[in-house]
Amino acid sequence: MQKEIEIVDVSSLSTRNIVKSMIIVALMFFIFGFTTWINAILIPYFKIACELNNIQSLLVAFAFYIAYLVMAIPAAHLLGKVGFKKGIMIGLWIMALGALIFIPAALTRTYGLFLLGLFSIGTGLAILQPAGNTYITKIGSKARAAQRMSIMGVCNKTAGVIAPLLLAAAILRPSDTELFKQIPLMDDATRNAVLDELIRRVIIPYAGMAVVLFGLGLLIRYSVLPEINTDNESSAEASINSGKTSILHFPYLILGAVAIFLHVGSQVIGINTIIGYAQSLGLPLLEAKVLPSYILAITMSGFLMGIVLIPKYINHLNVLRICTTSAIVSTILFFLVHGKVTFLGITGDLSIWFLVLLGLSNSLMWSTLWPLALNGLGRFTKMGGSILIMGLCGSAILPIFYGYFADHYNPRIAYMVLFPCYLYLVYYAYYGYRVTRWTFKKN
Repeated sequence: MQKEIEIVDVSSLSTRNIVKSMIIVALMFFIFGFTTWINAILIPYFKIACELNNIQSLLVAFAFYIAYLVMAIPAAHLLGKVGFKKGIMIGLWIMALGALIFIPAALTRTYGLFLLGLFSIGTGLAILQPAGNTYITKIGSKARAAQRMSIMGVCNKTAGVIAPLLLAAAILRPSDTELFKQIPLMDDATRNAVLDELIRRVIIPYAGMAVVLFGLGLLIRYSVLPEINTDNESSAEASINSGKTSILHFPYLILGAVAIFLHVGSQVIGINTIIGYAQSLGLPLLEAKVLPSYILAITMSGFLMGIVLIPKYINHLNVLRICTTSAIVSTILFFLVHGKVTFLGITGDLSIWFLVLLGLSNSLMWSTLWPLALNGLGRFTKMGGSILIMGLCGSAILPIFYGYFADHYNPRIAYMVLFPCYLYLVYYAYYGYRVTRWTFKKN
């Protein structure tokens, strides 16, 4: 099958073909964002409808993102065998299957089935993500890789802004605030009937999502997206990598995967828990529902700045250093600064807005980590991309730590898990990206 794949060299692509390819990949990044950030609404919704505690509700993120750890390497082999376009189609169809699983899960109010559906959607994304991220990193000059990733980030976060609001509009009613207060006071029969009605509201949105994902799979399979050679090596890279036989011979890549793990985990903690945190401070769900979209909106503004500034005014390394350092500062301010404020129609503690502000610090970390971690891998690029994608399982694991501390202490204290994440990211931005040997000596 591999012989039937017509692979072209990036340098042979015309500007027009590159633009067309970027538009198609941008559509993929929109899908990444839509199916990922919709979980910000599912977590508090399932917590109510399936009667869960914090850790149980955060299994939504765990089931979704753990698929990246389990399926990243198989995904790399699949893409190597069938190529990008067929691989993307398969990934989208697996996601469609996951969305369809929501139907029997909702009809039976079975949380385990919901988690299986989320794992299936994550599995499809584990195929799409290495294809999309590696593709956009390699399709142009290295200097502009972070800029291209920023453009893709705008597509991702635009979908992220829209998705929670659309799902909230589809499954939440103006009267739900009072209903949620009454549920614990109901007798078993009435409560079960109400919860059954609540959970079945997700059927129509996810059935529609399944149809769209299936159609997109066909669309991209027969699109003009070329199969590009992502593993070509320059003569300098071939010389440097001549004695390397394993991906483990690139320490800065492995350290970069850890950085991705901590970056996405800390980002998801902020987005997926801000509604619950605001509720713990007395803000109703119907008011707090917009907060994930605010985070994603400010994140998108960071991407827009990246498009303008990188590399003309600032290189991607310095951007990473600014983002990681500012994340530490915002986290400190979250714990130190308190007080009621009214902003954008929401009256709540000032700490909520420092969580929102973290969206700006997180915005360009992904875009700048990828070029640094994939730099000079040559023939190891495809596997390197899959190793980085495995780091996305941080979005599954780190929120569980948050949930544990939130249940045993309180939601505010639980955000202490962000400190070690951002400290490591500062380390990678200033030193880790330069490590080429597994030694403590400076290179």
